Amino acid sequence: MNEIYGLLGKKLGYSFSPIIHNIILKELNINGLYCLFEVEEDKLNLAFEGFKILKIKGINVTIPYKIKTMELVDELSLEAKNIGSINTIKFMEGYSIGYNTDYFGFISSLSKYNIDVKNKIVYVLGTGGASRAVIQALKDLNSKKIIAVTRNKKNKKDLDVELIDYYELSKKGKGDILINCTPLGMNPDLDILPIERDIIANFSIVYDLIYNPKETILMKWAKQFNIPSYNGMAMLVYQAIKAQEVWNGTNLDIKLADKIIEILNKDVLKM
Repeated sequence: MNEIYGLLGKKLGYSFSPIIHNIILKELNINGLYCLFEVEEDKLNLAFEGFKILKIKGINVTIPYKIKTMELVDELSLEAKNIGSINTIKFMEGYSIGYNTDYFGFISSLSKYNIDVKNKIVYVLGTGGASRAVIQALKDLNSKKIIAVTRNKKNKKDLDVELIDYYELSKKGKGDILINCTPLGMNPDLDILPIERDIIANFSIVYDLIYNPKETILMKWAKQFNIPSYNGMAMLVYQAIKAQEVWNGTNLDIKLADKIIEILNKDVLKM
């Protein structure tokens, strides 16, 4: 019988996760199937119980359920507790443990891109599940100052960083690194953006966690200012590898990430 894995979210039509995980499962010689589970919010609890009944081995979690699913799992890993969101769930005989492999994926991507965040002033757009993993990683890597930009500063004090809104960013936002952790600019809504173009000029590096399209609008703007920019493909692949390690209790060669990224850039992402 095939082992079943999958991605839980609301809109998943543009996800590359099945491609990535099928490559990893093949590498592990596992007869597995990775599925997309699009679930409406009012059916989330029902879907979670369904995963147990179907004996799903592992689930990745994406927008908008990275925080909501924390209440559904039986246990949280240490990094998930510190971050306040999960993106990976392991099921064992009905018992569930929530992890955050985004945290490890982000740190690995910084190493791949040779981005040094130590003693840097970093602005993070968004305060959702992905941004929480990024913020925790920045703290652990000793960034000098972390500023989270949000539409609504209420009920976000648990982030324990400076909070500003987008108006404040437009007036005084200036730092070393700008990281977009919102879904704005992702296929198919390419022209819906969190900030205005000229804000890009106030930073030395732009990192957009979006990976589809390959070159986002923020990255195109950065190029216009001759500012280095990076997309979220490496983070996506690294966190997927970490998730498979969690689900299957194994260690994978990190070089596998380069192989997967090459396949995606060559055969999937042509933009």
